[in-house]
Amino acid sequence: MNWIHHPVVLTGTKVKLVPLDHEHFDGLLEVASDKRIWEFFSVDCSDKNRLLSELKSAVLKRMSGEQYPFVVYDQLTGKMIGSTMLHSMMPNNRKLEIGWTWYHPDYWRTGYNRECKLLLLEYCFEVLQTIRVQFFIDEVNTRSRKGVEGLGATFEGILRNERIRTNGTIRNSAVYSIIDSEWPLVKEQIKSRIKF
Repeated sequence: MNWIHHPVVLTGTKVKLVPLDHEHFDGLLEVASDKRIWEFFSVDCSDKNRLLSELKSAVLKRMSGEQYPFVVYDQLTGKMIGSTMLHSMMPNNRKLEIGWTWYHPDYWRTGYNRECKLLLLEYCFEVLQTIRVQFFIDEVNTRSRKGVEGLGATFEGILRNERIRTNGTIRNSAVYSIIDSEWPLVKEQIKSRIKF
């Protein structure tokens, strides 16, 4: 039985998240072609074949309940701007990870990601009743680490040699989390930093 009851659509002022499906593939292939997006990812999905494979896998894993991928839209223009997902889901322990978040560089440092994370965290803590949401970020990805710290997530440490990238290099991952008892304060902090 899937923890998440499909379909889940999350709507804010700036962003709208809809479940990833095959009809989104062409649009995401276009949005993802900028190599800057993939600098700190384990896979370089500026390669269209690689991204297509990842998207197909994400849809299959959504159907099996392993993860829940979203397409992120600019609510103001209706333009597709990127993707994010809930994964590493453990319903028995009521915990999961938010990750594989990427946007076209035009949307970096614009507040869109902050609202996206607010919508996801509200869904996790207030609908799924999670007790822990975690984030794994490449140790050297300062931009993403600052973004997660800006949400109010707690840094828990570095996992050394946490994964091997497709190019054969080894990645250390910084681990952050938010737990249920922290959520009310974190929520207010995020909302106070969103400019609508």
